[in-house]
Amino acid sequence: MRNINKKKVDAAILIIGNEILSGRTQDLNVSFLSDWLNKRCGISVEEVRVIPDVELKIVKNILDLKRRFNYVFTTGGIGPTHDDITAKSLSRAFKTKYEYHKEAYSILENYYGRARFNDGRKKMAKMPRGSSLIYNPVSAAPGFIIKNVICLPGVPSILRSMIDNVKKYLVKGKIILNKSIRLYTIESNISKELTIIQRKYKKKIDIGSYPFFRLGRIGVSVVLRSSNKKNLESCLLEIKKMVKKKENKNI
Repeated sequence: MRNINKKKVDAAILIIGNEILSGRTQDLNVSFLSDWLNKRCGISVEEVRVIPDVELKIVKNILDLKRRFNYVFTTGGIGPTHDDITAKSLSRAFKTKYEYHKEAYSILENYYGRARFNDGRKKMAKMPRGSSLIYNPVSAAPGFIIKNVICLPGVPSILRSMIDNVKKYLVKGKIILNKSIRLYTIESNISKELTIIQRKYKKKIDIGSYPFFRLGRIGVSVVLRSSNKKNLESCLLEIKKMVKKKENKNI
């Protein structure tokens, strides 16, 4: 895990599940996590990967991502079935014992009752030794955090119900602000000017342009992102001046 600089805290998301890769299930967690991390914690998601339920691939990706990013969020693979192998794979990655977490076991046993607390449900209480729990108010089965890796379920509604319980484990960074302007033009008409403005602001502002087609008209949304409000407003003003200079409000 890299040292955390509060000015820049970053994260990666590792989506684990054959059902995502096959197309049977649509991922809804990336956009939610990315938005929540930035707006609530000032953490910027810099990379997203989707991998199958294969232990060696999980281990390899975890070892790479946990070294390169302040935090790694995994989704999926912590349920009761044979292909839910995220916790076991993380135990291997961190070279620690895969075992029952006493508190997790107690939570699940109380939730299901001893008579219905079968082997599959018991499996959800197993995780790497040294893990801390992320409580689950919906279906009881907790997520967990070990070092800088946060493991969450793949079911979007359950993940969302748990997310506020993650916050206490995170070091916050600067929240990235954004402003946008919608132009009715094609990207090539403004690409040269945007390149010049982007060079001027270098790493202070991230400028993105995104084409759209709305009510029969082609356009471009120019989105500016920065943690500095003054830089953001200054850059937006410069783009507006550039547009006005083209002498056509509807370019």
